[in-house]
Amino acid sequence: MLEAKGVTIRFGGLTAVDHVDMVVRDHKITGLIGPNGAGKTTFFNCISGVYKPNEGSVIFDGKHIEGKKPYQICDAGISRTYQVINLFWNMTAIENVMVGMHPRLKSTFLTDLFKTPAVRAEERAAREKAYEWLKFVGLEKYANEPAGALPYGGQRLLEIVRGLASDAKILLLDEPVAGMNTKEKAEFDGLLQEILKKGVTILMVEHDMELVMGICDYLYVLEYGKLLAEGVPDEIQKHPEVIRAYLGGE
Repeated sequence: MLEAKGVTIRFGGLTAVDHVDMVVRDHKITGLIGPNGAGKTTFFNCISGVYKPNEGSVIFDGKHIEGKKPYQICDAGISRTYQVINLFWNMTAIENVMVGMHPRLKSTFLTDLFKTPAVRAEERAAREKAYEWLKFVGLEKYANEPAGALPYGGQRLLEIVRGLASDAKILLLDEPVAGMNTKEKAEFDGLLQEILKKGVTILMVEHDMELVMGICDYLYVLEYGKLLAEGVPDEIQKHPEVIRAYLGGE
């Protein structure tokens, strides 16, 4: 579904991502791991259109997307979350989800201005669909609460479901369980399996190794912007270079 070929990103004299190749397989959970500063989020920013690679290509559903704007990449079917939660804090939970649905709505500036019957019908349908998405992650009781009033774990889930509401084909999760407690992490594991059942592919950056090794189908490891290793979790856990990168030795 998604393939990166020789992706390189430089900031002045610093090479943050250095000729990285990666394949994200359909309907699987692919993990991207590595020590702090390895270039994981920078790589995510390249895929989602925040940065344009200096070299290499990113191919999604058979089409080149490197250099496209973030909204164009979202329209194509790629959504993402962020390390630091990025919600519309003063809008309600259901309104946040409706924002995620915006790329799929048909109304225009003029039809919105005059509130035509078609616009009102579409808005009602969008609100109902948004409520169903909130139920999917167990947040329906917060539907009319400001996003800033939700508990931390709920805010994380709201950001994920906002991404899903755009009819994403692939969801990029940047440290999705950061700050979650043990119970929330266990529930999140189950949620990812339900997301896969909806036909959504997942690429995830995460530092929680227990979670990553338990749910990812395939892993890529970055170190200093370069691809250090790739393989299934059992292979990565035993890989001597990965152990060195994380622990400094045996």
